[in-house]
Amino acid sequence: MSKDYAERDKAVRHNIYATVRRRDGLPDDLFTTYWRDVHSTLCSRLPGLGFYVQQHFDRDHTANLWPAAAGVRPIRAVFDGSAELGFANSKDQATFTDAGSILYSDEANFIGEAVAYSLPDGSQTYIDREEDGARNGPDCYHRVHVYMNRKPGNEPSVWLEETSAELARFEAVQKWKLHLPKPYRNDHPAPPSPNVEHSVGDDRLNLAIAEVAFSSARAAREFFATAAFQKVLANQARYIDALGVCLVKGFYTFVRDGRPTTAGLRGSRSAELIEAAGAANQLEHDVVSMFTRNRAHTRGL
Repeated sequence: MSKDYAERDKAVRHNIYATVRRRDGLPDDLFTTYWRDVHSTLCSRLPGLGFYVQQHFDRDHTANLWPAAAGVRPIRAVFDGSAELGFANSKDQATFTDAGSILYSDEANFIGEAVAYSLPDGSQTYIDREEDGARNGPDCYHRVHVYMNRKPGNEPSVWLEETSAELARFEAVQKWKLHLPKPYRNDHPAPPSPNVEHSVGDDRLNLAIAEVAFSSARAAREFFATAAFQKVLANQARYIDALGVCLVKGFYTFVRDGRPTTAGLRGSRSAELIEAAGAANQLEHDVVSMFTRNRAHTRGL
C-alpha cells in the first residue's frame, strides 16, 4: 500500500470551501484560463493565506459518479469548480479578509455565482496517497466532490465522520477529505464580491462535502459495490436530504504551507511550461526573487 500524506493538511486550522459557477455567456476556456492564470496569482499574493487550491469540474460528465439512495433529492445547481483557502490561525485569516476587497472585486470578470462556506475548525483529511502536494495540471485520479445537504441536528455530521473514517481505509480510496462547514446564511452572503450571485436554495444551506479520489472510474464503481459502501448507502437518506456530485478535471495548487508555488507566482500555465521545458533556471533564487520581491523563497513544482 502506498504512503499516506494526509498529515500535511494539518497545517490548515481554519479554512473556506467555495463553490464556483462561471459567468453566463463566458466561454469555458476563457473562464478556466482567467481563474487559473489571473485571479489565482492575485489571490496567492494576499497576506495571511496559508493554502490555496482550485479544482475545476467537468460539466459534461455527471453520470455514474456516486450513488444516491431512494428519497434523496438531487442538487440541481451547476458548479464549474471549487476553491479551498486555508489559514494557520484566525489571525492570519483576519489579515487575509482585511486585504480581500481587491480580490472580491475581480470575481465578476469571470464568476456568475460564488458561495463560500466557513470551516472555523478546519477540514479532515482521512487519507491522501498522492505524493505531490503541489499538483498543477490535469487530475491524475478519478476524483469527485460529493455535495450532501445534511438534515437538522448533529447526527448527520457524526455519521459522515464515522463513515468517512471507515470507507477511507479501503485500498481503492486514494484520497478522502471531508468538509463540514457551518450552515450557510443567505442573509450574510459570502464572499462579499459585488455583481456575483451568493444566494442558495434549501438544498445547499447545510452542505457537507466529501472529496474522494480513486485510481479510475472502474475502481470507483467496484468500490460502490462493496458491502461496506452498500451499508452506508442504505442509511444515506436518514441523514442526507439532497446530493450532487462533480467530477474533477483539473487540480491546481497555488499556495502550500504559507508559500506560493510556481503556479501561484507565475500562473498555472506558465508553471506547466516551466515543468515541460525542464527550465530549472526558472526556479533558482535569483529568478524567483524577481516575482517575490521581499517574500520568502517559493517552492518550485
